[in-house]
Amino acid sequence: MAISAERIVGSELVDIAAKVEAGERLSREDGLRLYATPNLTAVGWLANQVRERWHGPKTYFVRNQHINYTNICNKFCKFCSFYAKKGGPDPYEMSLDEVRRRLEWHKDVPITEVHMVGGINPRLPYSYYMDLVRTVKDVRPGVHVKAFTAVEIVEIARVGKVSFEQALADLIEAGLDSLPGGGIEVLSDRVHSELFGKKLNGEEWKAVARAAAKLGLKQYATMLYGHIETDEERVDHLIQLRELQDETGHFLTFTPLSFHPEGTELEHIKPLTGDVDLRNIAVSRLMLDNFAHIKSFWIMNTAPVTQAALWYGADDADGLVHEYEITYKDGEWGNKRQALTYDNMVYMIEDVGRVPIERDSLYHEIVREQPVTPKRTLIPLAQA
Repeated sequence: MAISAERIVGSELVDIAAKVEAGERLSREDGLRLYATPNLTAVGWLANQVRERWHGPKTYFVRNQHINYTNICNKFCKFCSFYAKKGGPDPYEMSLDEVRRRLEWHKDVPITEVHMVGGINPRLPYSYYMDLVRTVKDVRPGVHVKAFTAVEIVEIARVGKVSFEQALADLIEAGLDSLPGGGIEVLSDRVHSELFGKKLNGEEWKAVARAAAKLGLKQYATMLYGHIETDEERVDHLIQLRELQDETGHFLTFTPLSFHPEGTELEHIKPLTGDVDLRNIAVSRLMLDNFAHIKSFWIMNTAPVTQAALWYGADDADGLVHEYEITYKDGEWGNKRQALTYDNMVYMIEDVGRVPIERDSLYHEIVREQPVTPKRTLIPLAQA
């Protein structure tokens, strides 16, 4: 192994390759070297060893719908293009009837997950959030509701004048099944202070995660990269998540999220390259040895980059994603599509030699009685 590994990764990374082969935990210094090396192919090769050890050629995806229930927000994060502001998006908050209509638009699609997040809108009462979850369960009985980032949980608790532990318990009673991973972006006090100082800090985010774990809620984790964070802060973020997962064991998946500067206060930042996207996928897979799944979110890093990412550590291509509006709306910032058909998702995965596996939100495999046969009349992936 040492000879063949050195031939592939070079002498610079051969010691890390030995750790990867032995299943040893990588250090902070290892993570920094993986970010710094110009040999991206070597980093991807190492990440693929871990990916295939976990999952072989399987690549997971979910049939999901997104509901972004309000874009009114009082946090004013500098990296966000979603919230309503002068010269930006018009403000909205969905009534429960509007949420019901959105859900009914896709009743013909066998969706298994509804993902709901929104801005921090102080006008919404405590009952709204409970009724929001109940509405989804009423329209879509049996669907998995993944909703409310940690910053939303803190807001829900504030308006309800309860602890966030009680807010989580009430949401679970209403039908909440898991928490998404956003709300902290990067676990760095410096980045927090400069970009999103009105939101909860890292320790508060971890406190919500610990409370969710105690109540039996599964959670997803993310990292927003490509703005002002350093490689050191990226690695520290991954290590803090790894330590928290050692403690709680409740995280299902980690998703590196590619920052898009369009429409934000950081428009001067250059768009990210495929190198940066693939490197963050690969380093995440190598550092997060206690996370079963690494997801490539194709909406943010494009379908072609996601195809490559399936050989750079990612085993999950997210989902069909109806109506996602956080990064950009359909048709904004060029020809960027917001949804893939089932056929396109299957083709995207099979086209690069991986095996598509439809899953539910907890990674149970779903086998349809009449699976759809992929067709070649597909959306060009370069336009997705």
